[in-house]
Amino acid sequence: MLNSNAFDNECYIQEQTSAILERVERFNHKLYLEFGGKLLYDYHAARVLPGYDPNVKMRLLQQLKDKADILLCIYAGDIERKKIRADFGITYDADAMKLIDDLKTWGIDVLGVVITRFDNQPAAMLFKNKLERRGIKVYTHRFTKGYPTDVDTIVSDEGYGANENIVTDKPLVIVTGPGPGSGKLATCLSQLYHDYRQGRKSGYAKFETFPIWNIPLNHPVNIAYEAATADIRDFNLLDPFHLEAYGQTTVNYNRDVEVFPVLRRILEKITGGESFYKSPTDMGVNRAGFAIVDDAAVQEAARQEVIRRYFRYQCEYAMGFADKETVQRSELYVRNLGLDPTSRSVVAPARQAALEAQSQEGKGHDGIYCGAAIQLKDGTMVTGVNSPLMHAASSLVLHAAKQLAEIPAKIKLLPPSITQSISHFKEEVLGEKAVSLDLQETLVALSISAITNPAAQLAVEHLKELKGCEVHISHIPTPGDEAGLRRLGLNVTSDPDFATKNLFIC
Repeated sequence: MLNSNAFDNECYIQEQTSAILERVERFNHKLYLEFGGKLLYDYHAARVLPGYDPNVKMRLLQQLKDKADILLCIYAGDIERKKIRADFGITYDADAMKLIDDLKTWGIDVLGVVITRFDNQPAAMLFKNKLERRGIKVYTHRFTKGYPTDVDTIVSDEGYGANENIVTDKPLVIVTGPGPGSGKLATCLSQLYHDYRQGRKSGYAKFETFPIWNIPLNHPVNIAYEAATADIRDFNLLDPFHLEAYGQTTVNYNRDVEVFPVLRRILEKITGGESFYKSPTDMGVNRAGFAIVDDAAVQEAARQEVIRRYFRYQCEYAMGFADKETVQRSELYVRNLGLDPTSRSVVAPARQAALEAQSQEGKGHDGIYCGAAIQLKDGTMVTGVNSPLMHAASSLVLHAAKQLAEIPAKIKLLPPSITQSISHFKEEVLGEKAVSLDLQETLVALSISAITNPAAQLAVEHLKELKGCEVHISHIPTPGDEAGLRRLGLNVTSDPDFATKNLFIC
């Protein structure tokens, strides 16, 4: 098993906090800090850096909250096309509202929400109305006139000056958003423009986690970042500006390198002097590489993440969400690391379970047999298959809970009285054709059974031990399975096949 303490969170917080405060002081105690990646629940980082706290950035911000305001940016186009955050299965606008709520639980309020590239899109207007009617301040920024080539127009009252100035009181302004392309940079530069017009010499920097600039270009962690952004075609490269300025080899990614010459000219135009920075790497505040304490474990975790992304894009392609080029790019990352899908330990057992189920009459829906496998924290492999009674994911979780609780296989966790009652309700009352229990339904049934069944109660108490375990399913999970797997905190992949011949799956 991988070392689960391969990343030192305390070291990271200390290093990152010190670097941020140094930037604040450098720019006359007014810094706009663009947050790349996820502010909360950064599960990608947690998967590729074992031991990384998904909320370590919030722990850092709590130390800085008396010095920081927070602006949340969201691109109007992402609202309009209902872009999904895969970790939670919710749209970006819903994720933005969830982020506001989550920040409150950490004792941090959002100063305002900025809808970027706003053009009165209907869904964006609805989102704006929802927030304003709940007391959240909303700002709208149009597409910047002249961007990206006409710097004179960009840095003028027609460009950044056309955006409303957002009044901030604290020396550090955190500018975050639910995903890439949310308009964070444009918001920071717009604020810089207004500040300089009013005689305040503020600054800009970028809080990044990936790619990690001081590890090799082809390090699996950096490749995992490329795999994670294959759908938006990001790729890593050596920072040519940093090499020229300092003679030092560092890693950055294409969008920052491509935009740097324009960004440097914009900063020089705003400030009326030389740019703050000589390279994209200079702009970043990224101390993650200094907190890696077990590089071998980190490399292996990152290889596994590349395989997970491969399966995810395969499934998204099957569902119509991804294009062929994205799938091909993900395949290339897998091959370049000398891997194949079965390098993920749970893949072969899940597929084998599905094959074995075919020999058992009565299994499956529409003649389709599904298998699932989970690797527990001690390395034990547990499998499950579908049946007329329940989905493969449901079978898997019950078997895993039994294994953890040391409950003999012959003891039933769900008595027929409960499963038959739910099936009858689904068929006779709701009029559903499929009566087998998905994972969400199974978890509810298990909690009901626990009232009178001590074995079920024991199984429920061990469910939390499944968090972070690896799972593979031979078919794309149904929505009820996917929601249940996500709530349990499992790292799930699946083959790009559907568990039913029906086109509508509820």
